[in-house]
Amino acid sequence: MTQPADLEARVAALEERVRELDERLRHAEQDAAAARVLAGGADRDVAELRAEIREFREQNTRILNAMREDLAGLRRRFDALEARFGAIEARVDNGFAEMRGKFDATAAGLRQITSLLSTLIAQGGGQPRGR
Repeated sequence: MTQPADLEARVAALEERVRELDERLRHAEQDAAAARVLAGGADRDVAELRAEIREFREQNTRILNAMREDLAGLRRRFDALEARFGAIEARVDNGFAEMRGKFDATAAGLRQITSLLSTLIAQGGGQPRGR
């Protein structure tokens, strides 16, 4: 059998080991409680972040839709201005063509008057009658 002194030493060692394990268990329980608190906070943070991202996406969609509507309106206005400009351009071209015709007619008339005056001067010697 084992000696009683040896038994006492072994029991004392076991008791010390049990105290150490008990202390480690308490620390582990405290760490687990702290981890649960942190995990709960992380869950709340993630939920808040998801809500913020969802809100950002919804607002971004609203902004993009508003921009799309603005661009469509601007495009309609630009198309209308382009049509008006085309009509004005056609009127200006027609006006220039009309004026060109009138200038050509005036030039032809001036050539005819010049020709008649040249003929009269050649026939009359360029002197007025009655002097």
